[in-house]
Amino acid sequence: MLWLGWQFRANCLAVLVLNFLLVALNLSGLQLAGLGIDVLRRALQPGSPVPQWPFGWVPPSTWSPMTSISVVATLVLAVAVIQAALKFVTAVVGAALSQQIVIQLRTDVYDKLQRLSFHFFDSHDSSSIINRVAGDVQAVRGFVDGVLLKVLTVALSLGVYLAYMLSVHAMLACACLLTSPLLWVGAVWFSRTVRPLYKRSSDLNDKLILRLSENVQGIQVVKGFAREEDEIARFEEANRQLKDQKYDIFWKLSVYQPTMGFLTQISQLVLIGYGGALVIQGQLPLGAGLFVFANLIHEFANQVGHIINIANSAQTSLTGAERVFAVLDADIEIDSPSPAISLGRSQGRITFEHVRFAYKAKADSMADKAPEAVLQDISLQIEPGEIIGLVGETGAGKTTLLNLIARFYDADAGRVLIDGIDVRQFNLQELRRNIGLVFQESFLFSNTVAANIAFGQPGADLKQVEEAARLAAAHEFVADLPEGYDSLIGEHGANLSGGQRQRLAIARALLLDPPILLMDDATAAVDAETEHEIQQAIASAQHGRTTLLVSNRISALKRTDRIYVLHEGQIVESGSHSELMQLDGEYAKLARIQFDDVNDSRTIAN
Repeated sequence: MLWLGWQFRANCLAVLVLNFLLVALNLSGLQLAGLGIDVLRRALQPGSPVPQWPFGWVPPSTWSPMTSISVVATLVLAVAVIQAALKFVTAVVGAALSQQIVIQLRTDVYDKLQRLSFHFFDSHDSSSIINRVAGDVQAVRGFVDGVLLKVLTVALSLGVYLAYMLSVHAMLACACLLTSPLLWVGAVWFSRTVRPLYKRSSDLNDKLILRLSENVQGIQVVKGFAREEDEIARFEEANRQLKDQKYDIFWKLSVYQPTMGFLTQISQLVLIGYGGALVIQGQLPLGAGLFVFANLIHEFANQVGHIINIANSAQTSLTGAERVFAVLDADIEIDSPSPAISLGRSQGRITFEHVRFAYKAKADSMADKAPEAVLQDISLQIEPGEIIGLVGETGAGKTTLLNLIARFYDADAGRVLIDGIDVRQFNLQELRRNIGLVFQESFLFSNTVAANIAFGQPGADLKQVEEAARLAAAHEFVADLPEGYDSLIGEHGANLSGGQRQRLAIARALLLDPPILLMDDATAAVDAETEHEIQQAIASAQHGRTTLLVSNRISALKRTDRIYVLHEGQIVESGSHSELMQLDGEYAKLARIQFDDVNDSRTIAN
């Protein structure tokens, strides 16, 4: 965080200079007010000490007390006007600095999130990630203007005030500041006490946001099962836990602040007793001495109040910083090598050589044993232009196999090759532009239909977008929308059916004209008629393109050149549809489940 402050050192220095000027003006105002008191005392009591004007200047002997007081009042007013103007400038510069830090931090965190691997997102909840960008960034910003700059400003203020007090009367200054070490000890104790509480508060806030996010996204399920009251109760409980945690922090703060304030009042007692005696003895001026001392002791108390706030802000900042820098410092596990091999346009040959892969455990997982491998010793060869089917029960590793081709993850052992070269040697962006992806759950952005189709190729014109939509059997329903391709899609495509969303996702993949097409159960969310249309569209788009199709639908798998059957991370069967039916193994068992009688099973075998 000190490095963060160094990045904005010019603005930080400007704020510090302005604060120094404000401290100097504040001290000047107190000195002038004290001078006014001494002038009045001299006028009322001619035998009292002669007022000491700034810089050793002596007013003309012709000046009357009223003239002297008028001059002092004018100078006080001038200092006040300049001080007000500087406070305005300081506020503007400080606000600009805060916004610059927030914008820069949010940009840095968002940029890093775009480059982190899927492992990071697998191990962190979406609510936690959102809270880091939205809330924790503000907490880190608070370190620069709420901790770093304030610590320097407080140190500067105390240094200036202490120097003045020592120059006026060293013994009185030391006596009044005897309690200062206790204030610092109290600040350290408070910081160490509340820091774990702030960490717990951030975790509870994440859970509250997660509860809200899941409820909004799953509102159909909540209403469908009439669970509104239960969800309200769960949200209230999460809210109550956060409130109780905050209350614990505030309670400690409410005890700490008055205690520190009481210690500062002891200094006032010392000043009245010891300082008053010095004034009576003529060893200390009433105005420039005791009056200014009293105000400086008050300023010390204010600075102590700042220390309390700084200690509180520091814990908030440190808690937020741990979470923000966890993102900024996270390793980019999947990245382009240096130097990278240029892939150009791939031929579409894909090879797996004894590949093993296991997903990493979550960061907060308490499991001692290593995660179980999802893929074990996978070896296969796919030639350019082949259409390959992948089938197996849930969790068999089908989607993971596709993810390794696109380098969403890297294999733990073995190699994945495209055109005979390890995918880890290619430029990552170039590799993925050779691959068209249709995920099992299609995600659409809150934008127009055309923008969603052209997401991977923003420069595509409307003609190219329409052609991709026709290939994906989407043009007909898009044309029926109120504004056609300019129609806005709601959040997550909420105003479209599942089949419509899936066809737009297929169009998005086909617009790239990729030599490799990966389809993860692309027809799972469509009806039989739409599936037939999509399968025909895909068949026409597969010419000269290597296609891997994850599906458990026999009707889709029949059109493939070869099928791999996965079971518990291993390939247990491979061959064409008819060959696998004759084996009477896992694939044939799946076929019998989908059809009611033996005659149907024999029909699809042909």
